[in-house]
Amino acid sequence: MQFKGTERFPAEVLDKAVAREGGYRNALTFLDWTTYFETLPADKIDLALELEADRMFNSIFTSADVESERTVIISERQGNENEPMFLLSEEVQAAAFRVHSYHHEVIGDLVDLQTIQRDDLFEHYRAYYVPGNAVLTVAGDFQTEEILDRIRALYEQLPDGASPVLQVRDEPVQSGEKNLSVVGPGETTYVQAAYHAPAGNQADFFPYLVTDSLLTGASSLNLFGGGISNKTSRLYQALVERELAVSVHGGLTATIDPFLHTIVATVHPQSSAEKVVAAIDDEIKRLQDEPPTKEQVERAVKQARALFAYGSESITNQAFWMGYAEMFASYEWFLNYLDRLAAVTPEDVQNIAQKYLRVDKRVLGVYRPLEGQEVPA
Repeated sequence: MQFKGTERFPAEVLDKAVAREGGYRNALTFLDWTTYFETLPADKIDLALELEADRMFNSIFTSADVESERTVIISERQGNENEPMFLLSEEVQAAAFRVHSYHHEVIGDLVDLQTIQRDDLFEHYRAYYVPGNAVLTVAGDFQTEEILDRIRALYEQLPDGASPVLQVRDEPVQSGEKNLSVVGPGETTYVQAAYHAPAGNQADFFPYLVTDSLLTGASSLNLFGGGISNKTSRLYQALVERELAVSVHGGLTATIDPFLHTIVATVHPQSSAEKVVAAIDDEIKRLQDEPPTKEQVERAVKQARALFAYGSESITNQAFWMGYAEMFASYEWFLNYLDRLAAVTPEDVQNIAQKYLRVDKRVLGVYRPLEGQEVPA
């Protein structure tokens, strides 16, 4: 709905206005935030500032547009439901969080998409889309004082608004392993192990990043960046090279509240989910029993640093990183990222494995194909 325009910038004008200047604009929603961004030539930055100031307060929500967008989002949701890993990940995430709102996928539940009304959306817009609840980041070639003066001129006139009251419900400590199985079409079996992980601003987060890099390859926290090879990781060698799995990867996400570290494996046709899980457990136990060597930790840190560097090359990502860090910590988190990675020791990694990578604290999900059969109703 935020791309349907305002009186000043109608929908058909928005994209053309940016594209005409050689720019790009988009938006995305994550667990804790929504971000809107424009990347433009430096001398056209005022257009982006004006567009976002206008969108923050003057967006038009018509009932007809709501119904049109409802159809689009429901179709997207139904398309996701044809993907085995979406089905498995949704069930794993829901099982990991019974109380906290991380229980829900970002796209939302179908029943909500079907029933939410125009006034519900507009009230949400009025409550959350205010300067008092927003972070504005600017990266590029500009004079700081000049850009700050322009930001003040555009945004200080908007009603500041009160920061919405967040009703956070802390997730209870998990008291034992949760196992689940999802069945669906296809011919491939997948395994997903999810371990409760620290929030982005907690001290354990950086040692956990290195642990994840060691086990499955460096995680990309960039939502606009790619990855690097994970062939030197322990689980790649234990699973893929031994032909227990076709692929394996991990993921650790910086969030406001504690979220999840996931390990996902695509099971080899000649293997089984049980063999994959056993191999994962063996590698984790090895890390729990004996810390990695200093050289192994240095290599894992180097890979994580490289991924961070690749993702920070574009001006879009630089602005993204600043705003992202402010969501769960502060700008300093971004500035000190590399130093905190370099400070991780082998003993820190072993401690993470012992503290978090525990069978009794994980959710283990397996997607099993029906091999062409219909999914039961």
